[in-house]
This record gives sequence, C-alpha cells and structure tokens, in this order.
Amino acid sequence: MKNWLVVMVFVALPANAADGLVALKSPHAAKATMDRLEAALKEKGLTIFARIDLPLKALVWQDESGQVWLGYNDPAYLAARHGVAQCPAAAGLKKALAGFAQQAVSK
Repeated sequence: MKNWLVVMVFVALPANAADGLVALKSPHAAKATMDRLEAALKEKGLTIFARIDLPLKALVWQDESGQVWLGYNDPAYLAARHGVAQCPAAAGLKKALAGFAQQAVSK
C-alpha cells in the first residue's frame, strides 16, 4: 500500500502558532525547506502527489523578519479534535512527522 502525504507551501504568513500546530525554525529558505521535507518523505517511500491543504499537512512560511518556519499539525491533536484521541496511528505519525521535520530544518 502506498503512503501519501500532502504538503502545502505558504510564504509571508504570520508566525503565530495555532492549536495543534508544531512549528520549527528553519535556517534554509522557504523553497529549500519544502524541498528538503519532500526529499525526506520520499526517502521513506511516501509519495507526494500535490502541495495542497488537507488535515494532515506541512506548511512552510517566511515571517515579516525573514525567518523561515516549517509547521505541521500534531496528529495527536487532530485525533482528539476528531473524537478519536486513542487512535493507535497518531503516536506513530507524530514520531514520524517530527523526524521528517527535523531532517528538513537541520543544518
């Protein structure tokens, strides 16, 4: 079974955290951060088929000061929001996304 993750790029959005959004500072430009995230996901066999907005998403944006951020929805938060807080997949997704995100923003 193929794994799918949809990602979306935002530039020049404010860097205020929303409920359930995990945001990591990136030392790279927005496009480079997104490219690095996509490469990390593909390395693990996930297929990127679009960069659009869905519930499980990753966002890359640059704030007014020029800082690039990579953010993603916390799967545990999403599970709780949708009434399935005990979803066994949420913990695994949370760990996987954290690893992919760290790989994308590492120097």
